[in-house]
Amino acid sequence: MKQLFMIATLTGLAGCMADGADAADDLCGASQLAYLVGQTAEILTGLDLPENRRVMQPDMAYTMDYQPNRLNISIDENKVIDRVWCG
Repeated sequence: MKQLFMIATLTGLAGCMADGADAADDLCGASQLAYLVGQTAEILTGLDLPENRRVMQPDMAYTMDYQPNRLNISIDENKVIDRVWCG
């Protein structure tokens, strides 16, 4: 009976724990640049972007390594920013 009570208590408390994923997923500051999505790529020339970044264009080769502090900006074939994320 005590074991059942402990399992029920711990299961209930697990929902109260902070996830922490949001802060960890945004080490590069991508959430602050979300407004760029939908803008033309020309806007990037006037911005002070972090040194650890890559701007990815269609048909461009790039590595698949994951760097949580690297800012990634994806540009579509119309030269419009379609995604901003860390990785």
